[in-house]
Amino acid sequence: MAAAPDPAAQAGIPGSELAGPFGVGEYARALRGRLRAFTRVQLVGELVNLRTSRARMYFELRDAGGAIPCAVWRTDWDAILERTATKPCEGVQVVVAGGCDYYPGSANASPSFSFAVHDLRVAGEGDLLARIERLRRQLRAEGLFEPQKTLPRPLLPRSIGVVTGEEGKARDDVRAALARRGWAGRLVWAFAPVQDRHAAPAIARALGDLAAVAEVETVIVARGGGSLADLLCFCDETLCRTVALLGVPVIASVGHHSDRTLLDDVAAISCSTPTHAAEAAVGVDCVQARAAVSLAAARLRTHGRRAMLSRARMLAALARAPDSHVQRQRSHLHQHVRELRAIGRRRVEVERGLAERRALVLKRKCDSTLLDCRRRAPRELQRLALALAAHDPQRTLARGYAVVETAQGEPLMSAAQARAAEDVRLRFSDGVLGARITER
Repeated sequence: MAAAPDPAAQAGIPGSELAGPFGVGEYARALRGRLRAFTRVQLVGELVNLRTSRARMYFELRDAGGAIPCAVWRTDWDAILERTATKPCEGVQVVVAGGCDYYPGSANASPSFSFAVHDLRVAGEGDLLARIERLRRQLRAEGLFEPQKTLPRPLLPRSIGVVTGEEGKARDDVRAALARRGWAGRLVWAFAPVQDRHAAPAIARALGDLAAVAEVETVIVARGGGSLADLLCFCDETLCRTVALLGVPVIASVGHHSDRTLLDDVAAISCSTPTHAAEAAVGVDCVQARAAVSLAAARLRTHGRRAMLSRARMLAALARAPDSHVQRQRSHLHQHVRELRAIGRRRVEVERGLAERRALVLKRKCDSTLLDCRRRAPRELQRLALALAAHDPQRTLARGYAVVETAQGEPLMSAAQARAAEDVRLRFSDGVLGARITER
């Protein structure tokens, strides 16, 4: 059971003319009632820092004059999305309708003020996104997106510069990723704020200081995720121009996969996380490379030892009896010479016998062919003469036949052709007679 309040402790401040004292809860409830009694209004501004909870959506409305926290129930937010063609997102200009609200808190919960939104309409692209896009087009037109990407990047740098927040998780992510790759080089840290209006100049100075260190071969700019307003310093024009003109390749790792700042466009490489940036800076997995080199060295030692032993044995064997070895080789050579001579003689004799037999066969074939031609040619000529005489058309005419032709000498093959021609010629074996066809 809670202890009873001490009346002396609840006494007011002596000499004060102010009313009270009141209980905190009582005053908080009264303040909530007074704020909720304010007139419901419509506000216009840029939507930033959009975040989600189980029951509400929270964001801020900002313009050049100030900012105000807003909250909307999830059911109202879903209804807004259903009737809105353009989904509200970071940097978009919106018009919201609602009024002031206040949560008084409790003994275990903190109080909070917010503008309770019950309706929202997208007014158009916010000035923030428009400015960033105009600057992006300007830098691209000036060719500042290319210089960093043409710089040579070392595969295994000896020194890497890192620009990040001193207390951020990005620092630990970079160190852990480099440790996993087994990189044992030198890290040069340049700590700078990564989220306020002073961040961009500080980051630019840090990059210039790292570029002035001759040993630094690559620079990483790392920061965790955040809203568009949190990452706005990485869209600073001066910072982007500084990075584009640096002679050291810069690897940008700002935000998460969905975040895209102007620094990502002008940098040599854009990575989604500080871990990926560290892996991009060190292109070789040193642990695997060392293991591969060790394995290759072990194989080289094994093969070298085997080669040396085999050659040592060969030299020892040759050194024991050089003269006998030479004699054996000489005997082998003499034997080979004798065998080659015998093979050559046998080969010549075989080829000579084959040539003689071929010549004899050819002579026999020639004689047979010549004799056959002498006997067969007259008979063949006589047979051809008889066949030619049998096909001679003059012999057909000599047997009493005649050929009917036109006056021009073309043969007529039928009676109809003869009647059509009228004047014809009759060719006999001993001459040609003219004739006229009178029968129709």
